[in-house]
Order: sequence, then structure tokens, then C-alpha cells
Amino acid sequence: GPQNEQQRAVVEAFQHAWSAYCKYAWGHDELKPISHGWQEWMGVGLTIVDSLDTMWIMGLKDEFRAGRDWVAANLTFDKDSEAQLFEIVIRELGGLMSAYHLTQDKIFLLKAVKLADRLMPCFGGNTAIPCRMVNLRTGRTHFQDISTAESGTLQLEFRSLGRATDDKYEKAVEAVSDHLHRLKKTDGLVPTFLSGTSGQFRSSSTVSFGASADSYYEYLIKQWIQTGKKNVWMRDDYLESIEGMKKHLLKHTKPSNLAFVGSMFSPNARSVRNEMEHLTCFLPGTLALGHMAGVDPGDHLELAKQLTKTCYEMYRRMPTGLSPEVAQMNTDPHATEDLRVLHGTDYNLQRPETVESIFYLYRATKDPMYRDWGWKIFEAFEKYTRVEEGYASIDSVQRTATGYRDKMETFYLAETLKYLYLLFSDDDNLLPLDKWVFNTEAHPLPVYSR
Repeated sequence: GPQNEQQRAVVEAFQHAWSAYCKYAWGHDELKPISHGWQEWMGVGLTIVDSLDTMWIMGLKDEFRAGRDWVAANLTFDKDSEAQLFEIVIRELGGLMSAYHLTQDKIFLLKAVKLADRLMPCFGGNTAIPCRMVNLRTGRTHFQDISTAESGTLQLEFRSLGRATDDKYEKAVEAVSDHLHRLKKTDGLVPTFLSGTSGQFRSSSTVSFGASADSYYEYLIKQWIQTGKKNVWMRDDYLESIEGMKKHLLKHTKPSNLAFVGSMFSPNARSVRNEMEHLTCFLPGTLALGHMAGVDPGDHLELAKQLTKTCYEMYRRMPTGLSPEVAQMNTDPHATEDLRVLHGTDYNLQRPETVESIFYLYRATKDPMYRDWGWKIFEAFEKYTRVEEGYASIDSVQRTATGYRDKMETFYLAETLKYLYLLFSDDDNLLPLDKWVFNTEAHPLPVYSR
């Protein structure tokens, strides 16, 4: 449970979100906080399953028990609906496996097996690339083009299930990893999309550490950690990708020399788009995690500090104190402002990536500055995204009188509030990073010896 004022505030925020969900959307995927209703995405109680480990970690026993009882009595995957493989794996399978490993309650493992069995048809295509969509009832799959992140962000969850039950789950995702490893890359950098028919990279795809690529890189180092640092090629692919990022995508703003990671239109492009996606703000945390795990040639922690500062500045410099989805970065020597925001990318979805990196940087350095940054971001979320019933995304971070979007993202409970709670913990033994590895939805899974 909470140990200090900051943690108590974060727990209260979670309870505010959870009580609204229970009141208006219980058993459904997502709360509509403005119209006081609910909406389905895959029909599998996403908010409940995504929140289980957050409630356990926060010591919310009554709330956790209610979620656990719903899973036991009501959660079924016999749904005649299309599920996006990546999303249901990171949120639902990851949530169930994390709850199982934290509590040893077999009901979560039983449900995880039932879900995974309905997802296994995704690994039966003509190439090693998995399907993107699957009908949970019929097993009908769609092997259309799929993002590199979607293909490379299944392994932590299926491996965790495989180690607890049957190694067929781990073998299925290892085949995907092996295929991605063997594909030709540009200094370790990957295009954002793969062909569903050939299994090859689409040569015209963007190269970035943002949307559609981000968690592919994240899972390289995390798989190496999860497998007891035995799978050396994952570590090497990760290190090569960071060197490629430094060579091709790392730039600095004017006038303040803020480091940022841009994107290229294709692997052979000669120019970089001078922008920083909020999604890319996972990267400094991953660099810090690698540093703590012993993978740092000497400059990764310093680069992590610089990029975290940039991500924080994307919050601090906005009127609301909240980051836009994308910031345009100025590199002109005559620029007077380091960043600006274009209409259409100025919304905020309460994403976790910046507070995630702040958490890792605090664990790596113990510098109280990171707690100060996290608290300011939390206060901005409270001021501008909290509504009478739950929390809502906002249309623009550039106006203090902003409009709301009628949706409470499950990752606000699963990730953003969890990382804030962990940031303010005075106990490093609360999920130590040599024993647990977080999936891309912030679900902690155990580290194995091999």
C-alpha cells in the first residue's frame, strides 16, 4: 500500500477512475467518462484485466477481489469478434499472466491458457509473421501487412505462459523473433511494416522509434533480460539498433540543444523528419534499463538523461503542462523556440511513456529531480484530464479551456498511474528490476534463469 503523500494521491486517482468504471461500464472494455456509458473493443473486460496488477501493487484488496471474481465468473473468450493480436496480448494476456505471477492464483493462468489457445491460429501462416487480426470464436485469421512492433511485441507474454504451462507458446513466438532477427536491416534499424504475404519488410516504410516500431526495440533488451541474459543475439540486435539510432535519427534542437529522435521516410532516406512522438519517449527508460542490466558501452545513461529531459520539456512548455502526441523540433540555427505543435497532433491521451522513463531514470540515478518531474505531470493530469466520473483524454494541450474525448484509456490505469506509484515508492524491493521485467503495457513478468 501507499507509503507517502504522493503515493496516496496516485492511489486516490486510481480509485476515482475505477469507481467510475464500476458505476457505468462494469464488465465492458472501456468507460465513456463524459456520457457516462461504456464501449466494447474486443468484449473481454479490458479495463478490469489491465488493472488487476495495478490494484494488487497498490494494496487495493477490495477492488482487486472484485476484479478477480469477475474474471473467474464472467471472463470468456468465446466471442464472435475480431481481436487485434498485439493489443489483446499486451493488455489481456499480459494482465492475466502478471496477476498470476504476483498472486499464484490459478484462475488467471487458466484464463490465460484459454485466451492463448484462441490466438494460436495467428502463428499458422505461410511465413513466420503472425496474423494481425483473429476472430476469437472461429479462429479465422487475417494475414495482411502488420507493423514491426506488433510482430516483435508478443514474446514476453507468450514466453511467460509457456514457462508456466506448455512450451508450444514460447516456441510460437520464438519463431517470429528468429525471423525478425534474420531480416536485413539498416544499422539495426527496421522499417515499420512487414508484408503479410512475403514476411519481408516493406521497403517504403518509415524508420522510427515511434508508432509501429517502438516496442520492437523495447522487447529486444527485455527478452534478453527475461531469459536470464542468455539469448545474446537479442542484446546484440538491441545494441546495434541504438548505434543506428545515434547515427541516423538522433538530432538536437536550437536554441537549447535538446536531444530528440526523429524519423525517416524509408531506410534509404537522406533526411530526418524533425519531430518527436510521445511514443518515442519510452526509449530513455529502455536505455536506463539496459544500463542497469549491464548493457551500456558508456554513453547510454547520459543519452537517457538527455532524452528524458526533452520528453519532460514537451510537457513543461505547454500551457496545460501536458505533452502533445507529436512535437515538431526546430533545428534552424536562428530558431527562438525549440519545439512547436501542429494542429491535429496537439491532443493528449494520458500516455505512459514519459512517466515510464522518469521511473527508470529515478531507479538508475536516485536523483529526486525525476520525482519532481513526475509529480508535476501528475498534477497536470489531475487538473486537466480528471472529470466528474473518471478521466478523459483532451483535444489540445495548447489551450487550458480544452475539450474532452469521451474515452478513458485502459493504459491510464495499467501504465501511467502504476509507473507514477512506483516512482514515488521508497522501497526498491517493490518489483526489483533484476527479478521482474515489465511488458509494454507495464505488466510485470518474472525474469528467468535462462
